[in-house]
Amino acid sequence: MTTDKSFEFETAMSELEKIVTALEGESESLEKSLSLFESGMKLTDSLRSHLDEAEQRIRVLTANAAEEIESES
Repeated sequence: MTTDKSFEFETAMSELEKIVTALEGESESLEKSLSLFESGMKLTDSLRSHLDEAEQRIRVLTANAAEEIESES
């Protein structure tokens, strides 16, 4: 899980979109393209980790809510 509290999902997505746009263009050198690709993969890993963490939190909240509803019945 990602522990960096300063990570901003939307900012990372925006940066990834810029990288994809640059890679889709044909003006970058091979070395620059490889560097962009590497940066994109790192951002993708961070984004996936954040999404996994959010999904886990939702599962816990949903399970807790279901338990509360059952205990009230």
